[in-house]
Amino acid sequence: MSAYIIARVEVTDWDKYKEYMKLTPEVIKAHGGRFISRGGDLTSLEGEEETRRVVVLEFDSVDDAKAFYNSEGYQTAVKAREGAANAQFVIVDGI
Repeated sequence: MSAYIIARVEVTDWDKYKEYMKLTPEVIKAHGGRFISRGGDLTSLEGEEETRRVVVLEFDSVDDAKAFYNSEGYQTAVKAREGAANAQFVIVDGI
């Protein structure tokens, strides 16, 4: 069953965040993941307006999504993101 990582990111330093963005695609691909959305245009339909960057990644399973997130490669990217953004990441099962 597919699983999705959904990230909501408040970018505070775009120059530094762009360095993080360069590191993530290879690590995602190495763990069988792919981008579904990478911070494109966003329309809030209900509730408070969402102003953060929203990223959606698809993996084959929750275990694959967790393996990606906990991997040495991605944790290196997380360190590069420090001081550039505040983020929330969740994994949700697909159907």
